[in-house]
Amino acid sequence: MIVVRRVTDIRDLDAAFTIREKVFVEEQKVPQDAEYDQHDKTANHYLATYNEIPVGAARWRPTTNGIKLERFAVLPAYRNKQVGSALLHEVLKDVLANFPDEKIYLHAQVPALSFYARHGFTKLGELFTECDIDHFKMVYSA
Repeated sequence: MIVVRRVTDIRDLDAAFTIREKVFVEEQKVPQDAEYDQHDKTANHYLATYNEIPVGAARWRPTTNGIKLERFAVLPAYRNKQVGSALLHEVLKDVLANFPDEKIYLHAQVPALSFYARHGFTKLGELFTECDIDHFKMVYSA
């Protein structure tokens, strides 16, 4: 069973950071100092569990361009089990409840474009690179 909750205590935040470390730093070779930033202190963080095991993480934050969804990560063994969909659904539900009129956007890694498109995001602009990984900006339009 998949459960997604907004992080409210340090244990859940630590679990979310551990997932991000495994996915971004270890698997994708993102430099650790690029993965963790000043926004981690103020962003809204989420943790997804699968049968009570922490397996997914995400965050969102207000920016001058709208609400930016970031740091979506699911451990490799739990991909294609609807964890990412549940995580994205819960994040969007909270963002839309709190900021119904704000633009919602994200920077999607190229392999994740179809995932985000299935959930109401539209690709906008040109390909760009962050931490040696190709991305496109995507805007929520559903």
